Amino acid sequence: MRIFLLICVFSIFAGLTSRPAEAQDVAYVQIEAHPNLGEARSRARAYGSIVTDINGFALGGRWYAITLGPYDAATATETLRRLRAEGLIPRDSYVSDGSNYRDRFWPLGAGAIAVPVAPTPDTVPDAAQAPGGSTSDQSAEIVAPEPVAVPEETRRQARRSEQLLSREARMELQRALQWFGFYTAAIDGSYGPGTRNSMAAWQAAAGVADVTGVLTTRQRARLLAEYATSQAELGLESVDVAEAGLSLTAPLGLVAFDRIEAPFVHYQPQDDSGVRLSLISQGGDEAALNGLFEILQTLEIVPPEGERSKTRDAFRIIGIEPDRTTQVFAKREAGHIFGYILSWPEAQDALAARALPEMDRTLMSSGPPLPPDAGFVPSEQSFDMVSGLEVRRPLRAASGFFVDTEGTVVTAAETIAGCGRVTLNRLHDAEVALTQDGVAVLRPLTGLAPVEVAALAPTDGRLRSPVSVGGFPFGGVLGAATLSFGTLEDVRDLEGDTGVLRLSLMVRDGDVGGPVLDRSGRVAGMLLPASGNASRALPADVTFAAKARTLGEVLSAAGVTARTSEETVALAPEDLAARAVGMTVLVSCWD
Repeated sequence: MRIFLLICVFSIFAGLTSRPAEAQDVAYVQIEAHPNLGEARSRARAYGSIVTDINGFALGGRWYAITLGPYDAATATETLRRLRAEGLIPRDSYVSDGSNYRDRFWPLGAGAIAVPVAPTPDTVPDAAQAPGGSTSDQSAEIVAPEPVAVPEETRRQARRSEQLLSREARMELQRALQWFGFYTAAIDGSYGPGTRNSMAAWQAAAGVADVTGVLTTRQRARLLAEYATSQAELGLESVDVAEAGLSLTAPLGLVAFDRIEAPFVHYQPQDDSGVRLSLISQGGDEAALNGLFEILQTLEIVPPEGERSKTRDAFRIIGIEPDRTTQVFAKREAGHIFGYILSWPEAQDALAARALPEMDRTLMSSGPPLPPDAGFVPSEQSFDMVSGLEVRRPLRAASGFFVDTEGTVVTAAETIAGCGRVTLNRLHDAEVALTQDGVAVLRPLTGLAPVEVAALAPTDGRLRSPVSVGGFPFGGVLGAATLSFGTLEDVRDLEGDTGVLRLSLMVRDGDVGGPVLDRSGRVAGMLLPASGNASRALPADVTFAAKARTLGEVLSAAGVTARTSEETVALAPEDLAARAVGMTVLVSCWD
């Protein structure tokens, strides 16, 4: 008998505590979800001051839902419609069957999910009599009561409900205000004059009757709902790339995953958005971060105009051109360098302005960096590509050399003729100080510290003596200057010009402008282009150079005092090569 009674008790208990979704038609109005339990409780408490039937349920995956109910389906639908119309719940609230709800965390101390609240229709009382004393068999028409408009909170009530918000909730409101352009200060959860002014600006723009600078519970819900809707339109979603060990919120509505090619995870434009995204992940120290900073500025996707900033542990590059903007951000933490490259057309400026703060805020290291050989395909390698991104190519590139400790460079005037922009070693912008006698003098826009500075030879060398030319014969493909060897054939050209040296030397166009060194490492001249001799069919090894004397005169006219050297001791081959490579510069001409 006891066993039978226990079975009955357990059966009754199971029936009372089972999920309503299993027993009857259950529906909830889900109004918010949060990834933090403390935040979810705070929001549930705030909603409890303006609406009834507040519940909070765990969703799994560390998410928590705030709901109204439980109701039957019809009541849930009507409640959703009414509260939306009154502005008491977010516009993106919806009816849920609760099938994914787990433990209930609100109200505090609540356990099992409550039994649904079914509407009780108003009917004619049993004692109602029809004329003549008979009972009527006609039900009276049911008239639904008009919804009662809940009055807006007063400023004092709004402040009181605001005080219930957690710091994260206050920060989220600041992010929402920032998203819509009302707030520009730090996201700190502290409501000072800047935040209050931004709240007042939002209230005015939203058509709120009483602009106070203090958001009511209803206004906060509206702002956050509009924020969520706007983010959804942009397609902002959390991205966690396990292979690259990084995560962030990114505009996945505008891009789609393409491929991994270390150190990048590439995303291509989606639906003709024109937006491109590459995530950055590699191991390295401060030197590696600095190297990445330099390399990224050579990419075609990063326009040369725009701001650059770099600290010991992070850098930002903003590249701007008429129809495209690119922003690069990377930082270093515990040997992991990670970041992003976001590039967008002018038509997406507004969307990018909203996405970038979210990307910066959420960017974090979540694991080991991308292996350096990830996505490597040997057959698809190209000098003009860096891990799948095209390197920007100049109109032409040749050579030059440093002539003072400030980084002033001498090159051939023909190399920089008609250029919209000139760079030294592809990284440093330079201006043309002077062009004269086929020689151009370039000054870097920012200070440089040359490894070697040219020392001019005071006199012409001996005929048939060995000479060498430092240059970039393949336009920088080799990464560093190379040395070509030949002999001095004459101290004048074929027409008798005494300002020019004639050499026997095999060179390429990329060597033009490079230093001609004697065996002591002094600069005897600067290699000239072959275009002046195009009308003659000369032997391939016949080349010409402007003499050191001519270079000194041009430098003097540009306000540069050239160094000279009386040293005549021959340098060892390795020392001569080191001096040539240290002073030789890649000069590039761009549109």
